[in-house]
Amino acid sequence: MKLSTFRYHLPPELISYYPAPERDQARLMVLDRKTQTIEHKTFKDLISYFGDGDVMVINNTKVFPARLYGTKEKTGAKIEVFLLRELNREARLWDVLVDPARKIRIGNKLYFGDDETLVAEVIDNTTSRGRTLRFLFDGTYEEFKATIESLGHTPLPKLIKRPSEPEDKERYQTIYAKNEGAVATPTAGMHFSRELYKRLELSGVSFAEITLHVGLGTFRSVEVEDLSKHKMDSEQVIINDEAVRIVNLGKEHKKKICAVGTTSMRAIESSTSISGTLKPLDGWTNKFIFPPYDFSVANCMITNFHLPQSTLMMMVSAFAGFDFLMKAYKEAINEKYKFFTYGDAMLIL
Repeated sequence: MKLSTFRYHLPPELISYYPAPERDQARLMVLDRKTQTIEHKTFKDLISYFGDGDVMVINNTKVFPARLYGTKEKTGAKIEVFLLRELNREARLWDVLVDPARKIRIGNKLYFGDDETLVAEVIDNTTSRGRTLRFLFDGTYEEFKATIESLGHTPLPKLIKRPSEPEDKERYQTIYAKNEGAVATPTAGMHFSRELYKRLELSGVSFAEITLHVGLGTFRSVEVEDLSKHKMDSEQVIINDEAVRIVNLGKEHKKKICAVGTTSMRAIESSTSISGTLKPLDGWTNKFIFPPYDFSVANCMITNFHLPQSTLMMMVSAFAGFDFLMKAYKEAINEKYKFFTYGDAMLIL
């Protein structure tokens, strides 16, 4: 499989800039791999495909307001800072992206907030766009995080060409988000409403919660034609004993094990035994899944419609089958499904 294999024409108007009015009202395309058939449903119809003993693996990571707008000392130039990862809690050190990067040098101070509430100093150039910042903040860690929370903006992907709005704070997040640390949301999970989640639980579906803190690598483009040479960014993963117990019990009873989203799928495929069972994990993964690939744990998945030549599309094609997925994408375009982060959903059985 080559990068160019995953090229297709996506009309720009099919990229959704806003979420569906209600979470579970998004459209749902259902792909049956056995019969090679496609159905058109609504996300809340998911309930009719799952029953007692089935398992859904969900990513409970929580997005933090990672985008800060500030100014550079002396010149007052406007600077956008994207918080990627906390490097040292006590020293307030963060790995960040800066835009425009060319204007920033080691030693520069950056100011955030109308009254310069927050000050940061550039202490390292880690990559061409990346920097290490030290926030100069005297209060407690809780006060520091509260300041970031108040000044930060929801980190919508750049492709959603609009500023974040108050509604995004809730909608660019799953209803079960709890472990803060992601700079991008696990999008497939955003379609679950509280009502649908409860109805699935009442029908006997178990939810296995894992954590994968989604990084910007999710959106990083593949720049090599030979996919085996592409390197994924590492992301932190936590799979606890309870999640392992729920998943392996479902496997033992030959139930549906549904990975909700590519992040859940990548997490569980990063920690499997030789026999195909799930193992606990507290570490990092840079696993890149593309065809051909044999999946060990999940036998169905929920996902969104992904951009051409993205690593997410490649993983889904490995699961659905390349030809079947391309047929589905062609139909999705004809039927005007919405693509990308705030777009519609797909269930692959």
